[in-house]
Amino acid sequence: MALKEPESPHARLAKMVVESYVGQGKVPDVNDAEAELGGIRAGVFVCLKKSGDLRGCIGTIEPTARNIAEEIRNNAISAAIRDPRFPPVGLEELAKLTYSVDVLEEPEDIPDTSYLDPKVYGVIVRSNGGRSGLLLPDLEGVDTAEEQVRITMMKAGIRPGEPVELQRFKVTRHD
Repeated sequence: MALKEPESPHARLAKMVVESYVGQGKVPDVNDAEAELGGIRAGVFVCLKKSGDLRGCIGTIEPTARNIAEEIRNNAISAAIRDPRFPPVGLEELAKLTYSVDVLEEPEDIPDTSYLDPKVYGVIVRSNGGRSGLLLPDLEGVDTAEEQVRITMMKAGIRPGEPVELQRFKVTRHD
């Protein structure tokens, strides 16, 4: 059964980039995609899934590239080959991958977890020691704000009970 093609220009761009990089070893030019994506700068997370399971997800909280097309390109390549949780994507996997691109809104400081809704907001947790972690919103199996913060602290290597600062953000998800 063939996978459904990405519907959004964001996810189509991520797919084209990964297929070009993994399949041909080429970093594609994305200048033509910029106009279609609206010419904005934003933090972007690119997530790859295989058979419904996470296969790679890398992103930036704030923009690091000149435009969103370059941000998607850079993070798509990183999701495919640099996510430390997974080996690099292989050529044989390309036909089995699905893509999503989350465009982040500006994070805002919040005083506590009562300002979070894990279905609506992602969270950034920072410790006084400089460690930080991020968890995107609306993830399967993450149903409470406390669970969302606990997972994010664990990802960042922040011990339970350690003082933290919280930020929340919304995303626009493009599949």
